[in-house]
Amino acid sequence: MSIEDDVALLERVPTLRLLGSAVLRVLAISSEQQQFARGSILFRAGDESDGGFVVQDGAFRIHEEDGNREVIAERGALIGELALIVPMSRSATAIALKYSTLIRIPRTLFQRVLDSDPAAARRLRDELANRTRQATSDIVMASAKLNI
Repeated sequence: MSIEDDVALLERVPTLRLLGSAVLRVLAISSEQQQFARGSILFRAGDESDGGFVVQDGAFRIHEEDGNREVIAERGALIGELALIVPMSRSATAIALKYSTLIRIPRTLFQRVLDSDPAAARRLRDELANRTRQATSDIVMASAKLNI
């Protein structure tokens, strides 16, 4: 894929779209592409994270070890969103369902582009704050319904 294709793909990711085209271009140029055969493990639950991934082609099954939650990440999906911002252990295992390619965005790169563009960093901060507010509101509403 070309840099322009990668930028267009990154623009499809809601969280990354907030950063703007100039930042996405830097990410597309500076990130690395990785390839995975069917059945290859991207990461396991408990592994330390060092960044996130955007699915270019293919698909990954992401599942928690207890089997309670499973999601399929396909083209344009961002895997490991919080790992772009903070060090953490992976909470799930990700396995390629077929031959797949990813754009790997290291946390250090992501933090450098945010440091270089304070407006983009503010937009991301505001979005994460809005999501946190919404999640808190949803929890309060669910709790109230359970207590009725």
